[in-house]
Amino acid sequence: MNRTRSTASGTIRNRIQSSLVLRLNVRMMGRLLAGFLSVNMVIILISFFVVFWNAENGIDGMVQLSTRFDNVGELQFGKFQLVQEEEILSGFEINQTFLEYLDRDDTGGTRKLGISEEDLQKDILQRIETIKYSARIQMGNNDIFIYYPIGNDFMILLGLFLIIIGFEIIILTTGFVKGSRMIRRTLRPLNELAEAARSLNQEVASMGSKSQDRYLKDLAGAISTIDANRLDEQISVDSYQEELKGLAAAINQMLIRINNSYQSQVQFVSDASHELRTPISVIQGYVNLLDRWGKNDEKTLQESIDAIKGETESMKELVEQLLFLARGDNETIQLHKETFDVCEVIHEIAREAEMIDASHDFQMDLKCQAFVDADKQLIKQAIRILVDNSIKYTPEGEKIILRVAGDEGTIKITVQDSGIGIPPESIPRIFDRFYRSDESRARKTGGSGLGLSIAQWIIERHDAHFEVLSRVDIGTRITIVMPRA
Repeated sequence: MNRTRSTASGTIRNRIQSSLVLRLNVRMMGRLLAGFLSVNMVIILISFFVVFWNAENGIDGMVQLSTRFDNVGELQFGKFQLVQEEEILSGFEINQTFLEYLDRDDTGGTRKLGISEEDLQKDILQRIETIKYSARIQMGNNDIFIYYPIGNDFMILLGLFLIIIGFEIIILTTGFVKGSRMIRRTLRPLNELAEAARSLNQEVASMGSKSQDRYLKDLAGAISTIDANRLDEQISVDSYQEELKGLAAAINQMLIRINNSYQSQVQFVSDASHELRTPISVIQGYVNLLDRWGKNDEKTLQESIDAIKGETESMKELVEQLLFLARGDNETIQLHKETFDVCEVIHEIAREAEMIDASHDFQMDLKCQAFVDADKQLIKQAIRILVDNSIKYTPEGEKIILRVAGDEGTIKITVQDSGIGIPPESIPRIFDRFYRSDESRARKTGGSGLGLSIAQWIIERHDAHFEVLSRVDIGTRITIVMPRA
């Protein structure tokens, strides 16, 4: 227990330490990221100022160059172009306040950033590359227009900025890893100090464990007083410390399960003894009858022999059912699953029932290709139990329907009769061992009340379930719902 507790505390301690390291590291990386963002904003502003300042210097040069000619048509100097006709650009005009900071040589006029109409259909990078910086300047009575492809400068700035961003990501990633190691090394002395304090605390706590030992002894004494005749008694949880309340509650739950199982076994033995007592008493009565008068009376002799044979057969069937349930409870019955069509099994059961019982009308409503993955013999036994019950409780001449249907995921096997039905209060108990409703007993149909219990065990082991619908004096419909193969 101490080893488990220390392991758990160690795990919690490691989680807390990792969480603290992560928080400190994230905070440190956040500050570094904020610094990078500030530096990037400064770089962007300076870069744009340099680009526009360079463009204005070029425009000043083109203006001075144009003053040397009396008639200016079109001039080209480097990337700068001077024309007399304005090119239509889609964009916006530069604010004059911003232009005053560019230290112009009093060239005047207006400035504009824009893109030609034909370049608007290009993608985003191509549009950036085709941005032009235009200047409209009045010379004499005419206006001249100077254009500079400032988009090339923007693309160079974008490339440089992406390189800077890449370096910053690498620095953040390596810094995060190295920061975690550095923080762990920094916190190591504090962790060692906390561990020493925790060990000292445990040693002090162990010195006062005598009261804990007393509670453990009290709990052990309470457990030792419980035997098979007092399984319904439980341990008082309130009289123990918090550390032992969970243990006491778990022991109480275990006692409840053991008591339920024990009472079920007692009831099973009692019911089995009752069921066996009846045929034994009948056999004993006929043996006494033979001993007194049946030696020379052929009629009495034959009657006794038939009765003994019948009761012996009933006892054999009962013992076989008890052995099946006992093996089922011990989980010693092996399922031999195979894939087969349920309709074939229904055909076999219907033929057997018609051969044995000609007093009922057996009808089939089968939608074949109903394949299941199950133990064929056990499924056949479960369906035969349902058919036998329908035969017992259905008046002669009435019909018994065997139906197979299904959908994409399930197969439904239904046995429906028009017999005496089951009272609503009895339906929840029909699968209990040795249970028979008053109506079934009154009809003297025989049976031990174990058939449906066996059928339920078989169906549950195949991940299936029953659906029961019954009305008194109308009939009963029991459906087995199984997963489709």
